[in-house]
Amino acid sequence: MLLIAGLGNPGGKYKNTRHNIGFRVVDELRSSSHFATARVIDEFARKNNFPDFHFAKKYNAEISEGNLDNEKYILAKPRTFMNNSGRAVKSLMSTAKPDLMVIHDDIDLPLGKIKISIGRGSAGHKGVESIIQAINSKNFIRIRVGILPETGKPKNPEDFVLQKFQQNEEKIVKDTIKKTIEAIEIIMGKGIEKAMNQYN
Repeated sequence: MLLIAGLGNPGGKYKNTRHNIGFRVVDELRSSSHFATARVIDEFARKNNFPDFHFAKKYNAEISEGNLDNEKYILAKPRTFMNNSGRAVKSLMSTAKPDLMVIHDDIDLPLGKIKISIGRGSAGHKGVESIIQAINSKNFIRIRVGILPETGKPKNPEDFVLQKFQQNEEKIVKDTIKKTIEAIEIIMGKGIEKAMNQYN
């Protein structure tokens, strides 16, 4: 069983902001044909495997549960706000003890780049730090999605991550989301080392 948690902030105010790229990845993952390649034949079957996200109060997260190749997957978007992501993730992991993959923004990586790691510290990312503290472990997979603009790191990163992507950045964002989903498929099918060698 695998829990794939995309990090972000809930609410329309934060939709499509840089900090919410984790949400965008799992949104696309749920509906993407990439995730169902060679496993599910048509759109109807895909939607039955991974239904629309719904709010699960006991987890304080939006979730979509499905099965691929007889293995259960949970896609999750915590509703706790970024800095308290660990509360929802801990709750989701409290019963079935799934493996964990976390997808989040990274202001130290250029826009368009992703980096895969396992067992690493938070590197200052408050959402990741919240998860590490909540589950008392850093032994989980992370996919860091770059949001650093060509102009370099802004003076006020806390404000910058809450801004929406510029129109001329959106194509790069969409291509990066597609690449992230492809990386997830490689991790699932061929292992993390293969994915790290290909994308890091």
